[in-house]
Amino acid sequence: MSHHYATPEPQTNITDLYVFQKPGDPTRSIFILNVNPDAPKQAAAFDARASYELKIDTNGDARADIAFHVLFAPLHEGQQTATVYYAAGSAAEQTHAVGEIIIERAPVSFGAEAQIQPGGTYRFFAGLRSDPFFIDPAGFFDNFTWTGEDANATTNVFGIVLEVPNQVLGEQPQLGVWARTVAPVHELMRQVDHCGLPGTTPVFMRSEEDKLLFTRSHPVDQRARFLPTVVTVFQEYGLGEAEATRLARDWLPDILPYDYTGASGYPNGRTLTDDTVDSFARLVTKGQSSPNRVTAHTDLLERFPYLGPPHGLG
Repeated sequence: MSHHYATPEPQTNITDLYVFQKPGDPTRSIFILNVNPDAPKQAAAFDARASYELKIDTNGDARADIAFHVLFAPLHEGQQTATVYYAAGSAAEQTHAVGEIIIERAPVSFGAEAQIQPGGTYRFFAGLRSDPFFIDPAGFFDNFTWTGEDANATTNVFGIVLEVPNQVLGEQPQLGVWARTVAPVHELMRQVDHCGLPGTTPVFMRSEEDKLLFTRSHPVDQRARFLPTVVTVFQEYGLGEAEATRLARDWLPDILPYDYTGASGYPNGRTLTDDTVDSFARLVTKGQSSPNRVTAHTDLLERFPYLGPPHGLG
């Protein structure tokens, strides 16, 4: 599942979060945060007022111990740049320009070519790319009666891709990762979106009120506040109360587990080719659902930044 169209502002609307071991190099990890569904139709640049944040929990308390924050300069004459901060300790729970600058004034790519910015032991990319998430939403929301139509076959997103050495993630390799965006709301800086496991908001948060509350929530509060909501949805799939409660407690808080010593893919992080739709369908049907008939996109790159070139620019 994906997180598309969960919040009203496209620039800070998180579509998906991916975290995986760098192919061919187990000492490094790749973080991908995609925003702005169906870009650039609704928004043509990143929000210069916002903070795009990757949060990492190293000890299982659902609080960030390490964070990477990406801030963008205002769009000027069709150009935009990004600066990336690395924060650790108490600063990791904060927002915007905190910690050490690890990438400075990296160019944002609005064309077909990916402008990659090295920064010591880091690599960074931000810009327009093809949406890697593949899904048949009509089939998903029709009791897994698949149509074979991939809703994202020709759509784009704004991608943020960061390659890091595992040593900056701490000595304990079992991590919890989530993403959030923070932006002005009525002149106050507020969290406006949150994404951990794939699809939590659109699948489990059915009402507009629940969506708003959840996307603005902190992981440490999510189990207490939203467990009954998630249990109810699992029960709607036909699961008994005890099993639905167990699965809901596993699902919340909404944090993606990632062990940087393994390269297996979801639910150990999430790669660009993981079929998380089938994973969820098998989970709630106890393996009885048929495979959905859409597959990973063929335009993905084998090397950094991994996201395929944007559609419609050729």
